[in-house]
Amino acid sequence: MSSSVGLGRVLEPAGVLPQAAWRLDASPEIGADEVRVAVERLNLDAASYRQLAEKHEGNGDAIRAEVLEIVRTRGKMHNPVTGSGGMLIGVVEAVGPSSPLPLKVGDRVATLVSLTLTPLLITDGLAGWDGRSEQVPATGTAILFGRSVAAVLPDDLAPELALAVYDVCGAPALTDRVVRDYQSSVRSRVVVGRSDGETPVTVAVLGGAGKSGSLSLAAARLAGARTAAVVINEDEAERIGQLADVVAIADARDPVAVSHAVTEALGAPATVTVVCVDVPGCEHGAILATAPGGTVIFFSMATSFPAAALGAEGLAADVTMLIGNGYLPGHAEFAVDLLRRDPAIRRLFEARVAGH
Repeated sequence: MSSSVGLGRVLEPAGVLPQAAWRLDASPEIGADEVRVAVERLNLDAASYRQLAEKHEGNGDAIRAEVLEIVRTRGKMHNPVTGSGGMLIGVVEAVGPSSPLPLKVGDRVATLVSLTLTPLLITDGLAGWDGRSEQVPATGTAILFGRSVAAVLPDDLAPELALAVYDVCGAPALTDRVVRDYQSSVRSRVVVGRSDGETPVTVAVLGGAGKSGSLSLAAARLAGARTAAVVINEDEAERIGQLADVVAIADARDPVAVSHAVTEALGAPATVTVVCVDVPGCEHGAILATAPGGTVIFFSMATSFPAAALGAEGLAADVTMLIGNGYLPGHAEFAVDLLRRDPAIRRLFEARVAGH
């Protein structure tokens, strides 16, 4: 029944991996290399929750009913509109004898793989959720495969806070890697005499007041970059405080406005632009805001990758475009460390979890 990538859980269509499947087998009986988790809380990704909330005009009962229907129909939380899901926390309930995961019964864990590929069974009808937040109290079971990733929750963080950080921990880790690669390249050019001076790496984050955006800003600054946060309004600009060197206000869906805002804030287009906005239509602004030879990191599940690729071609933009895949070795520990080190980040996340 089982395989390290979960093929035995795919019900339809045959031959695809669990993430691409329309429907999974979410039965709680585990195979030899699987792990069963007793679910405590789901965290819907921002793009998925926004789509559901807008569709149902904020009606919590209708949002809850649709989430339940998606999980019942598909055997996983895989929003068919956005293609995204989220993640969860729970307690390890059973470990197969051949599981390679470093987990034991009783561990309280966060799954660091998407709900779009995690077999999920909900048994309480989400009775404890009002449908008005991304975090969803829940009872049920979830299945991890041999190649799944999970982290034992840290003792010094509330589970809800840890879940919010783990949900986006791939973004700051990848931002850190890209910025440090640029820093190394700049230092190499200076050493061999191929530069007139050291040009600082600059990073613009679209959606800088959100979870992934704020952590990406913190990671970029820690790596030595000069940062600009692009936010939608004055409220977000005030919320973000001193997390960025400069803050610019622009609608990320307006390409010209974004380009002007970033260039004015940083004095030139950004070396690296990170897209963390949970609405579609932000691809072209990110490309225009990025310097020739720079990099755009798309870390939003609302991104249209055809729009990004064809838009860059149409703009004759010499930029590298990366898909943030949510995983790098050590990404969870890196993100939690940022939260511990930066009180402003912690306050922002605590407010987000509290619903403010």
